[in-house]
Amino acid sequence: MTIPADGADRLTTPDQLPDSPEATTPPDALGTDASGADRLRLPGKLLKMAERLSVLDGPAGQLSAAIERRLSPDVSSLLLGRWLGHPLHPILVTVPIGAWMSVPMLDIAGQRDAARRVLAFGILAAAPASATGLVEYTTLDSAQRRVAVTHVLANSLGITCLAKSWSLRRRGARASGSAWTLAGLTFAGVGGALGGHLSYSQGAGVHRQR
Repeated sequence: MTIPADGADRLTTPDQLPDSPEATTPPDALGTDASGADRLRLPGKLLKMAERLSVLDGPAGQLSAAIERRLSPDVSSLLLGRWLGHPLHPILVTVPIGAWMSVPMLDIAGQRDAARRVLAFGILAAAPASATGLVEYTTLDSAQRRVAVTHVLANSLGITCLAKSWSLRRRGARASGSAWTLAGLTFAGVGGALGGHLSYSQGAGVHRQR
């Protein structure tokens, strides 16, 4: 602590000093990350476990290299949202998610045809959302890629289930179609949780375009 030169009784605490380590050191470096992990409940601990799946490093690196080989710098810049100032992926994923979440409500309301059409719209909307996510993937570090790969797998399973639901609904198997919709939403929910962990816990893409 320091006492002002004017002799006042006012004291300056460490967090008010611009050069204070406490004011400039990130929370993780102070050890709060470890204690925070200890306080996590089971779902949070499972998400943290995805960061340690080193078995995915080989396939994850190969996927990143394959994506980079197939995209020109201009296309990558467009899909990354550099023209917007922040990633496009978080914006675009709201479209299929919103569509899919509407399907059970339409089922309950008896709007079966509308449910099938909205389901199909969500599946189509997942294509550009996935494309922007794959380009974002090439910017990640190893721990982030591990989570991203599980995120991609969960969402792929979700889309597969939802596509199966659409096919069954189209043939008139509404009960089975509804069951596959719920399975797809479950996988999509897991994928969304992993995506949230990637963004908010691991900071993927944070300040990259500043």
